[in-house]
Amino acid sequence: MTQYDNKQLLSMTGISKSFSSVPVLTDVNFNLNAGEVHILAGENGAGKSTLMKILAGVYSEYSGSIAVSGENVKFSTIHDATRAGISIIHQELSLIPTMTVAENVFLGREKCKGPWLAKKQMRQMSKALLANAGLDIDVNKHIGDYPLGTQQMVEICKALAFESKIIVMDEPTSALTDVEVEKLFAIIAKLKQSGCGIIYITHKMEEIYRIADRITVLRDGKYVGTAPASELPQHKLVAWMVGRELNQQFPRHRSHPGDVRLSVKNFTVPDPTGKPFPAVSEVSFEVRAGEILGVAGLGGSGNSELLNGLFGSYGSSAKGQCVLNGKPYSPSNPSAGIESGIAMLTNDRKVTGLVLGMDIICNTTLAALRKYSPFGWLLPAKEAESAKKQGQSMNLKAASLTMPVDALSGGNQQKVAIAKWIETQPTVFLLDEPTRGVDIGAKHEIYELMNKWTSAGIAIVLITSEMPELLAMSDRIIVMHRGKITAEFASYDATQERILAAAMGEKENKN
Repeated sequence: MTQYDNKQLLSMTGISKSFSSVPVLTDVNFNLNAGEVHILAGENGAGKSTLMKILAGVYSEYSGSIAVSGENVKFSTIHDATRAGISIIHQELSLIPTMTVAENVFLGREKCKGPWLAKKQMRQMSKALLANAGLDIDVNKHIGDYPLGTQQMVEICKALAFESKIIVMDEPTSALTDVEVEKLFAIIAKLKQSGCGIIYITHKMEEIYRIADRITVLRDGKYVGTAPASELPQHKLVAWMVGRELNQQFPRHRSHPGDVRLSVKNFTVPDPTGKPFPAVSEVSFEVRAGEILGVAGLGGSGNSELLNGLFGSYGSSAKGQCVLNGKPYSPSNPSAGIESGIAMLTNDRKVTGLVLGMDIICNTTLAALRKYSPFGWLLPAKEAESAKKQGQSMNLKAASLTMPVDALSGGNQQKVAIAKWIETQPTVFLLDEPTRGVDIGAKHEIYELMNKWTSAGIAIVLITSEMPELLAMSDRIIVMHRGKITAEFASYDATQERILAAAMGEKENKN
């Protein structure tokens, strides 16, 4: 029990919202108490983001009522919500890379001394704010000079600078390392003690049951239920979210690996940001047909650079001996990789995975256009037919294949990004965070697709920051630290503790 028990900060009652007469929220209820973390759960497309955009003042037209600290409110703008003590930390960063850390923290609410900016004051306040979050960085440097995880932590601190009483965190750990996640959870604990209420959106089960006080679930724009986290077991939560029981969270069907698909020896990738030491240093491994090879590592380990280097993203600067399907392979560019049978699902579908303004058909066939232009001219009917088949095989949920992909939910966007590469008929599939930002139902479908691919003889190299996923879906796991492989485990030998120790550069005592 705390001094804030049952002190209600927020009440949203009977919230309904439609777009072009299509309902996206129907009679949804949600409330938040002081000093609690309230998880808002549901599949992609369930209505979570729409509900939070109403709370934030992005959407001013809706039915229902909102009360903050007992007073009825109706926000017309984002500034209205901010003035009422509401801050939202979005999954997509709202930082300007060419501005300093301090300038980003105070962007839009700059401190002034007379007609001039109080730059020294903003630098001092930014430094103190970041230090309180366990972040020791130079606030005078451009934010774009820091890795994505650090940028995400600055984004979080930027929202905390408003000293809001209601804070919405939308997938805040999607780009964070394990160390940074721990820092975030420490911040959340402090916020709870100060009486803040936190609305937390995540698809990661381990996070939900670690920090949640209560859980509310939406499905298809409707309110399903609310329960204390301690009284809502995981299998029931999943059933609430997807409308059915999932028999197994990680349905890995163990296969019998065949011949070596990809052999890599002494592979080295220079640091893409220009640092003097390589991102990947003399790495050697092999992966067989029908096998899933997991690649573990903390931020800066070089695992993403390894996959991008093998795909040809860094051109001829990547060096080493590679053999693909029994033939020498030089990853000089992505086109060479695709033609040789390698596909690469990148870790940011909205930046490097999809062309958001293009429709589903064009995105699906983008990496295999030669199939649809045998005489130099595209055959739209053939493209549409192939995209339709891929959509059906992946259970793609879309009103029309001519929809732009940015109108799809995150899970369906990921399916389109995957379909694009399946069109190339790869023999080796490099997957970098294939379930990032994807709801539990879509995750389950992606796991089943991975089983289907390995059964067909495709070799998969998998990077995932979700440890249960890595352990459950991998047949073998290699661990990287500072560009080098520090350990290799068979699936039956791997544990979270052993992987984390190797990822931090520790050597196992075999005595």
